[in-house]
Amino acid sequence: MQERLALHPVSAPVRGRTRRTTGSRPLPWLLTVAVAFTAAQLILVVPGSGLGWDETVYVSQVGGNAPPAYFSAPRARGISYLVAPVASLTASTTAIRIYLALLSGAGLFACLWIWRRLVPVAVLGCAGAVFSSLWITLFYGPQAMPNLWCALGALAAVGWFLRAVARPGERRAVIGVGSAVAVVVFMRPSDGLWLALPLAAAALLVPGWRRAAVFAAVTIGFLVGAVPWVVEAYAHYGGLGARLHRASEIQGGLGWHMAVDDQVRALDGRSLCRPCDVPWKHPVAAAWWFALPVLTVAGIAAAFRADGRSRAPWSSGAWAGSRTHRGAAALLATCTAASVAVPYLFLIDYAAPRFLLPAYALLSLPVAECLVAVAVFLVTAVRPSLRPVGAGVLALALTGHLAVQYGVLRHMLEVNHSLRAHYSAIAAGLHRLGVRPPCMVSGQDAVPIAYYAGCTSRQPGGHDASITPGGIEAAAHHMPVAVVVAGGNAPPPYARTWRATALPHVRGRETYRVFLPPTLVGPQPEMEASP
Repeated sequence: MQERLALHPVSAPVRGRTRRTTGSRPLPWLLTVAVAFTAAQLILVVPGSGLGWDETVYVSQVGGNAPPAYFSAPRARGISYLVAPVASLTASTTAIRIYLALLSGAGLFACLWIWRRLVPVAVLGCAGAVFSSLWITLFYGPQAMPNLWCALGALAAVGWFLRAVARPGERRAVIGVGSAVAVVVFMRPSDGLWLALPLAAAALLVPGWRRAAVFAAVTIGFLVGAVPWVVEAYAHYGGLGARLHRASEIQGGLGWHMAVDDQVRALDGRSLCRPCDVPWKHPVAAAWWFALPVLTVAGIAAAFRADGRSRAPWSSGAWAGSRTHRGAAALLATCTAASVAVPYLFLIDYAAPRFLLPAYALLSLPVAECLVAVAVFLVTAVRPSLRPVGAGVLALALTGHLAVQYGVLRHMLEVNHSLRAHYSAIAAGLHRLGVRPPCMVSGQDAVPIAYYAGCTSRQPGGHDASITPGGIEAAAHHMPVAVVVAGGNAPPPYARTWRATALPHVRGRETYRVFLPPTLVGPQPEMEASP
């Protein structure tokens, strides 16, 4: 395996004029993929969408519509800083969505551009199209969530790594791999760790890739990216060990958990599956997931076969005189994808499709190698009379895949729109009852409800415990306080004597009641159910 991964020394580039064809130019192809990805987000995802639970936590840290929500131990502030330029100026969800859609499109283009000298343009464009067409990628592209940015960072890190070990003198690539690892750690420390491990190991153990500078870059990138999280651990969580312990508790206790089946069920169209004991209603939604390992293995084999057939430079501006190493690139991308997927498949007992976005971004490369090889085979090796049949089968499979992705995306958007209407109606109801900023919300779904109402959210227990029951009672003497309870559930002991009022109800959502302290005097109109 090490011999297959090894890269031979690369000769200096020839400065003479080289022939180029339009099809070998990466700019138009990669730009087309990035623009299409951005346009799909702006047309399909952005209109009418609202901020979800986790998004309200991240956005509230830097502005938005409410005071900062409690920041629990596992979270990192990278995504908050990413949205800060817009969130600090406006509370408009649409503005934040448009900003992130444009930024994610630019990020995809930049990451693919890093790979332009590593694989042919056709493979690279196909990889970008494969990854960006997944409903998970489209749905989370304009969301204030860290997972897509971890995916793009992982794609950039592996690309820079391959360029750095192929050309030891390219300082930009060494800096690039360290920077990309740092960005992933800054966004999500656990993802950064599982990304850094295979890259550091490859820089130490693989013949031809042993580069002290690259190993140092990966290590320093990880440490630099982790600094804010570690500093915050000592400032607010009682130290690094205490924060890690609390983060593990919130995630259900890190350890051996077979969550593969949970991830499969979550592909039905669930943003979070915890606990994931729901029935698997739509197996067709996971058909692509089961095909992924087969396509990946076939793509790696196709890439190694392409290496054996060609000693020409990589297309689209490759370094002249170098032998292609597409197989090594596909294999490293796959190994790194497996590494970043390990904690979400085997170490936690719940699932969310977004967790595997870094793995999907990296696996898009060998999958694209497979698809391009199939297309080339149909054109060059199949009898002309059978080519339309083969092309039709391939087109039908891709069309079916896109139809499934769109169907799940539409379902996810319907859920998102319903939640937005739900939280907006409750926030309006609280305002009519006199709960207006500055105010505090506790109880069921307190975090998103508080954000939509412009209040702070505080919980006396659970993952977001940040106040005592006595603290809530004390706060009720100098600001409006609301305790939200779902259905017919009983309120917490400290609120049992408070005034109970029904909140507006959106069809398809659970009914909520709010308990208001006697100190809050405000209008009490009769609430009517929203359609």
